[in-house]
Amino acid sequence: MSKSPEKHDTKFTTRSIPGVEAKEPTVTPLSGASEQVMLKRPRPLTGGPRKRVIPEGLWTKCPKCNEMIYDKELEAKQNVCFTCGHHFALTAWERVHSLVNADDFEQMDENMSSVDVLEFPGYMSKIGANQQKTGLKDAVITGLGSLNHHQIALGVMDFSFNGGSMGSVVGEKLTRLIEKGTELSLPVIICSTSGGARMYEGMFSLMQMAKTCGALAYHGKQGLPFISVLTDPTMAGVMASFASVGDLIVAEPAARIGFAGPRVIKDTTKADLPEGFQTSEFLCDHGLIDAIIPRKDLKSSLSHYLDFLMSGVKSKSKTV
Repeated sequence: MSKSPEKHDTKFTTRSIPGVEAKEPTVTPLSGASEQVMLKRPRPLTGGPRKRVIPEGLWTKCPKCNEMIYDKELEAKQNVCFTCGHHFALTAWERVHSLVNADDFEQMDENMSSVDVLEFPGYMSKIGANQQKTGLKDAVITGLGSLNHHQIALGVMDFSFNGGSMGSVVGEKLTRLIEKGTELSLPVIICSTSGGARMYEGMFSLMQMAKTCGALAYHGKQGLPFISVLTDPTMAGVMASFASVGDLIVAEPAARIGFAGPRVIKDTTKADLPEGFQTSEFLCDHGLIDAIIPRKDLKSSLSHYLDFLMSGVKSKSKTV
């Protein structure tokens, strides 16, 4: 015996379609527990356009002109924005490779590391974290190398290591570099970037200011040049010591250079400060800096300066 089809409680309405005589039934679902609910994707609570997801490690946004720069193009330009000329920070090794021949650079004191003389809480863990992050033992790389046809003693600081702060290791490595340059009759070039003396080492960090300047004074008495290269930022104890006593002081464009921050100076002097008074351009106009050199021209400019400063001086080092 055949089973009659089940009856569904369905209401039918009709509506006319233009050009068609027949009536088209339209199903209107009943409300209630049996009603099927269509799930929709929830809308975001906040309005506005949808943000573009940019993969990390491919593009960098220029903080000055907001241009999106492909990282490989930025690297090819030595980390300089090709739109506005903004100079991004370089690591110590990137700057070393931009100035000297990488094949013959002989690093000095590469395993020298800080100790916690004052037993400052958390200092050694901070040093370990910075060493892991940067691959450096401390905030400076020193060594001997060749800049074009000139043999030089080169020191390069790295701001990414604890703000490039100068502690006992930084001061000792730079002093040894200067003394080696004096011994071998080599010019000394130091590229500075630092927030100042390292507070975790107290007076031991402040002693590095006198120690480095003393070594440079003896270096100068031998008729050997010291070129100080200031990059963004160079502040406080570093600027108040070896960075400001060069025979030539040059800087990158728009570098922040000074002893204390503008807010501290304004609160101390109770006076309005000139606009941009701690930039390399302002300091060059007022005589503290001898020249502002874009990064792409730095190597050739330093070589040109050394042609003049080292004329008549013979290096005692046959090989670097």
